[in-house]
Amino acid sequence: MISTTLGWLLCGLALVILLIAALGVYRLPDALSRQHAATKAATLSLTLFALGIGLLAWDSAWTWRLVLLVAILFAALPLASHALGRAAASGQVDGVAEPESPADSSPARDGSPRER
Repeated sequence: MISTTLGWLLCGLALVILLIAALGVYRLPDALSRQHAATKAATLSLTLFALGIGLLAWDSAWTWRLVLLVAILFAALPLASHALGRAAASGQVDGVAEPESPADSSPARDGSPRER
């Protein structure tokens, strides 16, 4: 009973994290920020989801499959994120905002944003 409840809670938490990540992908301004939101949340939420399903199924065959899935995801998602980040930084991907210098982003002395 407790493992079933905990399994459903973990699956629900994974769903909430994925929804927040989707909102981040939609709202964030540039490709690198969107990529960061998507990959970090995907790694966490898929791990939580696999843990929840493992508690719900509680079968050794499924448990080993889920452990293998999480291990592959832990290896593949950061590597794919790194490759996409390098491509974006080298200019091979559109939608990457140019970084601002710290002097340009600081507010004026009266608190209003600086005009360009």
